[in-house]
Amino acid sequence: LKGPDFFDIENYKQITFTSNRFERAKIFGHYELYGELTMKGISKSIKMEVEFGGVVKDPWGNDKAGFSVNGSLNRKDWGLVWNTALETGGVVVGEEVKINCEIELLKAT
Repeated sequence: LKGPDFFDIENYKQITFTSNRFERAKIFGHYELYGELTMKGISKSIKMEVEFGGVVKDPWGNDKAGFSVNGSLNRKDWGLVWNTALETGGVVVGEEVKINCEIELLKAT
């Protein structure tokens, strides 16, 4: 995955996401996160679904908030086009990439 057929880390050291909009969705506790994802020097707009999991106090008295962030993208849109056919039909790598993140935020004191 580090090589030129995939992420080409010699030439592209970082993958970045910069959000530019965060909106409440129709379902309570759900949001839509919009931004620019940059991979291999290619920037494209994407939308991610965010679910607020709530706020809890940990055993040390710290307030923490939890979020789930999910989305998908087509890897070919970022120049990730390598593939090979299987003997039995089909290909080794699918085009859809699913993004799933579990995020915990700690309230600063």
